[in-house]
Amino acid sequence: MADGDGDAPASASRYAKTSTNYNDLPTYPERPSFKDFKNGLRPNSQVVVFDGSPGDPFKPSSMPIYQTSTFVQPSASEFGPYDYTRSGNPTRTALEKHVALLESAYASFAFGTGMSALMTVTRLVKPGEEVIIGEDIYGGMYRLLTNISRHQGIVLVAVDTTNLDLVEAAITPRTKLVHIETPSNPMMHVTDIRRLSAILQSKGVLLSVDATMMSPHLMKPISLGADICVQSATKFFGGHADTMGGFVSVGDANLANQIAFCQNAEGTALGPFDSWLFLRGIKTLAIRIDRAQATAQRIAELLGAHPQVTKVFYPGLKDHPGHELHFSQAKGAGCVLSFTTGNLRFSQRVVDALRLYKLTVSFGSVHSLCEMPCTMSHASVPDEERTLPSDLIRLSIGIEDADDLAEDLVHAFELAASDVPDIIKFKKAEQLLYDSQFQDMPVVPVAPSKL
Repeated sequence: MADGDGDAPASASRYAKTSTNYNDLPTYPERPSFKDFKNGLRPNSQVVVFDGSPGDPFKPSSMPIYQTSTFVQPSASEFGPYDYTRSGNPTRTALEKHVALLESAYASFAFGTGMSALMTVTRLVKPGEEVIIGEDIYGGMYRLLTNISRHQGIVLVAVDTTNLDLVEAAITPRTKLVHIETPSNPMMHVTDIRRLSAILQSKGVLLSVDATMMSPHLMKPISLGADICVQSATKFFGGHADTMGGFVSVGDANLANQIAFCQNAEGTALGPFDSWLFLRGIKTLAIRIDRAQATAQRIAELLGAHPQVTKVFYPGLKDHPGHELHFSQAKGAGCVLSFTTGNLRFSQRVVDALRLYKLTVSFGSVHSLCEMPCTMSHASVPDEERTLPSDLIRLSIGIEDADDLAEDLVHAFELAASDVPDIIKFKKAEQLLYDSQFQDMPVVPVAPSKL
């Protein structure tokens, strides 16, 4: 495996084995384990150099899509490596192998959405047991835990996970899982994964890290001591805002069997076509993130110096309280940042005035995006429980030209500060929208009679 192709040459025949006993079948399709695997390739090569079908006699350069629901079995008394796509599919296995390779995980599993991945992690917790979460987490996860998991008898405790003394004090004999985001979404709080992992291991508590903001290109939580790493694949893995998915990567066989069992039993696995789209997206993961991250650093510095910005939240800035800690466990600050203006209405006008940044939830796309978390991505968190500033703006930086993105922000602040009453109407009237309608351009073709 030194070449990083994700498979040992001798293992191709292993996948063709059959079993005569249903109970002897593996919990999930067999594949290599990449826990503690030392890849000889550098990160930018790891996302590209991977053969998803090393046993295919036709040697395709791109992993084929096995767009099928069922697989014919060898005989009435034997089972092949695949039988039903809900339980396993070669295209999904290829994706899960590549993700495990990038995460340095024992095994990885692909789900239909990021939320179904998070839901499956909660299945590890039994009624009466406790889950500790960070105070700043994705609104969808908060909704899942408070409105569904609580009704299943799971006890929820929210603490500031940047303060490990508070986390340790919150642990009880019933604590099963601690779930964190680092950096958190959208306030960019940084939690020490190594130290938290050491605390939890001594108490027999699982550590789950949602590392969607980073992707394995920038941070590998399992290598830092986490038991579980969750990724919303919709973001950076896909990278083009055209498919949805989620990954759960784990550090040992017991967790792998539990996650795989739930994935199969609840039917939450990712389909073959979406699996193929993510396999394709991964190939440009590194170059997209590196480009967007460089621009994000520049945008954060621009905002930090802007007189109408009161605070910038981005771990790439040296005055960020978690700057040094973050770079001790990640190799970059990422492509997402947040900032406040000190005035809700002014923040709304800034967002309305932007032309290149698409006003939408989510992040990690090639397009630059903007949103106001309190009314969009985190609106499911009740006002009385929300810890976010109401004027907070979140930006997800894409791969557009850095000068264009910087100029758009500067102009947005100028328009927001003007006396224009309705910015949306003003942009339409002045044709300031990049809507690709090109209404002022001549229309082709021209009728032959008019030539």
